[in-house]
Amino acid sequence: MSPSIRSELAPTGTLRVGVNLGNFLLVDKQPDGTLKGIVPDLARELARRLGGMPVDLLPWPGAGEVADAVAQWDVAFIGAEPRRAEQIAFTGAYLEIPATYLVPPGSPLRSIDEVDRPGVRIATSARSAYDLYLSRSLKHAQLVRAEGIPASYELFVREQLDALSGLLPRLVTDVTRLSGARILDGKFTAVQQAIGAPKPRACAARYLQSFVDDIKASGLVARLIERHGARGVSVAR
Repeated sequence: MSPSIRSELAPTGTLRVGVNLGNFLLVDKQPDGTLKGIVPDLARELARRLGGMPVDLLPWPGAGEVADAVAQWDVAFIGAEPRRAEQIAFTGAYLEIPATYLVPPGSPLRSIDEVDRPGVRIATSARSAYDLYLSRSLKHAQLVRAEGIPASYELFVREQLDALSGLLPRLVTDVTRLSGARILDGKFTAVQQAIGAPKPRACAARYLQSFVDDIKASGLVARLIERHGARGVSVAR
């Protein structure tokens, strides 16, 4: 590996990895504070390929906070979004997660297309990848934001909102907590989970893209999905 790649990927000699704790499908914080899951495993594999250098997993409560802290990490595992790409050079996606809506008991909404109507209020997790997507895409419905995924569900129930936006695997859990609630078929987007490096680090970005290409082609991503039981996610095409 060229010195320029190594110095850009880990200028301190330790690979500092930004981790989104809000994505419970990809990372799980243990009672002792250690992190397990797909993202920690991929971060350690990346560090191994960099010559076995030390890796420091730096957790933030949500993807928005990870993106804001771009000066504090060397690589980050978060959803690729145009707004974030202003400061972060993203690889192609290694994994994708469908996003849809949950609606309350008795809701007249029957399809995803019906949600974007005047007067419809949608609970969402602030600055999540699907919040950023809906902010660009919705023409009529109103987004009502909460800090974090659990808080968005609580807001949805407390304020009796018309829909809750979220990742399908999480909504499958939420729907069991509210009798009569439904998940709308289909998806309004699929969040593209990628790896990012701070924008000026061109050599790092190129290496990370080759890393993503390899972990998909070799089947590593698929094996980690199975190992960690991450239902509802799939290897990105």
